[in-house]
Amino acid sequence: MAASDPLTENVLVLGAGELGAAVLEALSSHPQRGSITVLLRPSRSSIPTSLKSLGISTLLGDILSSTENKLASLFAPFDTIVGCTGMTYPPGTQVKIAQAALVAGVTRYIPWQFGVDYDIIGRESSQDLFTEQMGVRDLLRQQEVMKWVIISTGMFTSFLFEPSFGVVSEDRNTVRALGAWENRVTVTTPKDIGRVVAEVVWAAPELEGVVFTAGETVSYEELVDILEKVLGKKVKREQWNLDKLKDDLAQDPENGLKKYRVVFAEGRGVAWDEGMTINVKRGMKLEGVEDWLRENSK
Repeated sequence: MAASDPLTENVLVLGAGELGAAVLEALSSHPQRGSITVLLRPSRSSIPTSLKSLGISTLLGDILSSTENKLASLFAPFDTIVGCTGMTYPPGTQVKIAQAALVAGVTRYIPWQFGVDYDIIGRESSQDLFTEQMGVRDLLRQQEVMKWVIISTGMFTSFLFEPSFGVVSEDRNTVRALGAWENRVTVTTPKDIGRVVAEVVWAAPELEGVVFTAGETVSYEELVDILEKVLGKKVKREQWNLDKLKDDLAQDPENGLKKYRVVFAEGRGVAWDEGMTINVKRGMKLEGVEDWLRENSK
């Protein structure tokens, strides 16, 4: 498709995990959908059963073992690439994918940056994965050939309740504030991220740069109130201050969860006002924390 054509006709989604599956389902159900293909590892040659009836094609390719040029040859037939995989990839992989999309001549690239605002957090955060994401942004901003959209979503809503993360205990009797009770965090469910991606891909060709979405932005104080309302019981409150969390990380510097705790305790780039989001501007109602908790407390 020529770069001047405002609409995507042919989209390739990288990965069919939790996020990729949600994106694929939303892309396929959008009223303005075009052709959809998912890139899968050769060892996983079929898409999830739940997606088989949606008219999605498959393309086999290994992102890790492929060279930049090999990836570019896989990407070249498509107008838009949507990255939905990367949590376990080694350093440099996301930059390789972005460079391959540029070499391939695709019209539009939506990278795997469905998370926090890396521009505000900066390059010196405790989470080294975030530093590479800044490298991807540098690459995209230094070129003028390929359109790109980064969709900042905050953390998955479910991760806020993940016992290993530590904010909400497994029995949901305790909430631990990271840094301070007034610190806020933005969360969005994968399903709603998929809906926003589909809207951007099929119906918002004018969007470029960094945009934001939010199921809800809450403080840890408000999170306690939500739990007590939904569960009908008092919830214990603990505060993990920033110094404690930094000390914890210093004792275990390769622990990814402890890196995340420090980032969220610092409170920069992890929350934004819902009024500035693409979902509010386009009249899309997303699932908030209370609704998610009710659905997942049955």
